[in-house]
Amino acid sequence: MEKLSKKGSVPTKVRKSNLELYRIITMIAIVAHHYVAHSDYMAIGGVLDSNPLSWRAMFIAVFGAWGKIGINCFVLITGYFMCKSNITAKKFAKLFLEWAFYKLIISLIFILTGYVELSLSAIVDLLIPIKEISRGFTACYFIFFLTIPFLNILIKNLDEKKHIKLLLLSLFTYTLFGSLPKFSVRMNYVSWFIVLYFIASYIRLYPKPIFEKTKIWSVMSLVTVILGAASVIVCQAISKPRYFFVTDSNAILAVIIGVSSFMFFKNVNIKQSRFINTVSATTFGVLCIHANSANMTRWLWIDTLKNVEMFNSDYLVIHAFGSVLGIFIICAVIDLLRIHLIEKPFFKVWDKRWNLVLEKYEKIESKICKKFNIWGN
Repeated sequence: MEKLSKKGSVPTKVRKSNLELYRIITMIAIVAHHYVAHSDYMAIGGVLDSNPLSWRAMFIAVFGAWGKIGINCFVLITGYFMCKSNITAKKFAKLFLEWAFYKLIISLIFILTGYVELSLSAIVDLLIPIKEISRGFTACYFIFFLTIPFLNILIKNLDEKKHIKLLLLSLFTYTLFGSLPKFSVRMNYVSWFIVLYFIASYIRLYPKPIFEKTKIWSVMSLVTVILGAASVIVCQAISKPRYFFVTDSNAILAVIIGVSSFMFFKNVNIKQSRFINTVSATTFGVLCIHANSANMTRWLWIDTLKNVEMFNSDYLVIHAFGSVLGIFIICAVIDLLRIHLIEKPFFKVWDKRWNLVLEKYEKIESKICKKFNIWGN
């Protein structure tokens, strides 16, 4: 949708808030998952295993079931927008520096307050925060983000039939095999995010009438969420892995719920809301703060909020919802302060100096390419 600028000549795009609201809901679902998964609720022989049929155990299991689905939703949003856009050094720098800022500050706070002992391992954690690229969301998301220019070249050189064949091959490998009880698919989030990118880009590049049927996708979302919750309850009741059908992100229900809910929110008509868009801009910061490290999750969920100790409390439900919403709000406020006090001033300087840096980089790159006879853009 477009509207005229104040001068009445240059049309500017109005950013609707439907997918921004979806991004907020997605992050709240991820925080709720961490409420369960990062406390001792999931411990073998813990309270959920000891009381699997109690309403409290059922509530906690269902409450924390949606995190991996939330990851799917988050990446689908990225794919939908970026398949018709380009990443820039500034876009990547914003993401990376935001993550690095919180990693550094929170690690220093824990060391200076004595919560984490100053040791060689603590210093290594501070200096080398990324140690593996496999299942950790943030590191894998960065690598995936850098592949987007190459993925866009690929999908733009595929016709629709080839795009569908690629999708079917990817989903057959990851989702069908990944949902069979006796079949093992070793997950790597970088490659899985690329599969989600193929899904989102197909939706964006090849619109179909069914893609616009809001009622169909609302029913699909509701039905699959109910099925997902039911699968958790049944699996817990019969002492099977409670999250088998919704975790990991490639599980069949996790994929269907993610795609159905994405399609629903894509079609919901929510006009531009400055409040929603402002809060949405903090969602990655919410993740970077509350899931910053193993030390952070231990301090937050075990030492401070004492999740498991609330299991037999009359206030269990209030504690669960209150903790998740409270953490989201506090982290969002912190990130808003970072955006206005640090990020915006920093990138004003960036905008003034970046062309000079880029020019020097391109000269060095050109010399290296000529030396090794490498040609291309």
